[in-house]
Amino acid sequence: MPLLNDRRPAARQPTRIQKRNRQTILDAALEVFSQHGFRGATLDQIAEVSGLSKPNLLYYFASKEEIHVTLLDTLLDAWLAPLRRLDPAGDPLSEILSYMRRKLGLSRDYPRESRLFANEMLQGAPRMMETLRGNLKTLVDDKASVIAQWIAEGRIAAVHPHHLIFSIWSLTQHYADFDVQVRAVLGPDHDPYAEADAFLDTLFRRLLTP
Repeated sequence: MPLLNDRRPAARQPTRIQKRNRQTILDAALEVFSQHGFRGATLDQIAEVSGLSKPNLLYYFASKEEIHVTLLDTLLDAWLAPLRRLDPAGDPLSEILSYMRRKLGLSRDYPRESRLFANEMLQGAPRMMETLRGNLKTLVDDKASVIAQWIAEGRIAAVHPHHLIFSIWSLTQHYADFDVQVRAVLGPDHDPYAEADAFLDTLFRRLLTP
């Protein structure tokens, strides 16, 4: 309950236009960062892509780094959502294959976000290290324990749980991070994601079947 003599004004909720402008800036920044990385991107580029002036952009975000961190925080939450859905009570092989497909779907539907995350990792995660060592590690350790329990029960083949998760990350995100290379090799008549789904299903099914 607020104090009766507390006369501080309540924090104002952003208007519809402010929400729209903020999202416009984030969308533009995602495009710029995914192409140029953090170091190569500039506020002028983000302002130009967003269609807003640089002073207007700085009204919503104090710096390029603040925009970048906002994007990364939002991205990581979405990126980890498929792993959170790994159900300890489910069928192990089905759960892992479903997780793989959800990750592949993220790469297909959000390639710019995947490249943004990859660029941050390649730079040594200067803006995300605390999160990586905190929330991400906690979640991965928890799901690795679930996989280890399935292995101990003989329900899937013996593999290193953490490296299984790493392999799913690398094999699915490759299609977003190296999209140009994949499409150049396969040619215009191939749907890389449809083919990848079938191939990765076979790969992990054979790896994990006892």
